Amino acid sequence: MAFNGNFMCTSFKKELLQGAHNFLNSGGNAFKLALFTNTQAGNDNLGGSSTDMDETITNYSSSAANEVPDSGTYTQGGGALGRIDPSSGGTTGFTDFIDHTFFSSTITARGALIYNDDTTSTPGVIAEDASVVVLDFGTDKGSTSGDFQIVFPTSDATNALIRIA
Repeated sequence: MAFNGNFMCTSFKKELLQGAHNFLNSGGNAFKLALFTNTQAGNDNLGGSSTDMDETITNYSSSAANEVPDSGTYTQGGGALGRIDPSSGGTTGFTDFIDHTFFSSTITARGALIYNDDTTSTPGVIAEDASVVVLDFGTDKGSTSGDFQIVFPTSDATNALIRIA
C-alpha cells in the first residue's frame, strides 16, 4: 500500500476556500515537490487517515519514511517549483507549475507530494508545509547519475495539474 492514483488533497480544497494558498507567479507562496518510494505510507508522519499516499495527506514532513535520499540536486524536502499564474478557460479555473529537473541525481521514485512551503502567512489556517497534490508516477521512475525530470501537463482547462471546474 502506497501510491494508488493522483489526488488533490482534501485539506487543500478546504484551505483554498479559506484563502490560504496563493499561486500567483509574482508574490505567491513557495511550493515544493518531494519524491517518495512506493512504500511510503500516508499515515507515516505525513498526516493522513489512510495508509496510502492519497487525498487524506495533510502536510509534508521531513521525518516521513521513504522519501528518496539526497542525491545530486535532490535534497530532503524536494525542489522549489516555478509557478504559472492561475487562469481560466470556459468554466474551469486552473494553474500549474514549470517543469523541474533534479540534475546529476541517482533517484528511484514512485510518486511525489507537492506542498506549500510558505505557510507562515496564514498561521492557524493551514498546517506547516500543507499538502496540495499527490502524484503517482504509475511505476518506479529513476535516474542514475543523471537528470530526473518532472514534466507537468499543459496549463489549460483540460490538462493543468490543478483544475477547478
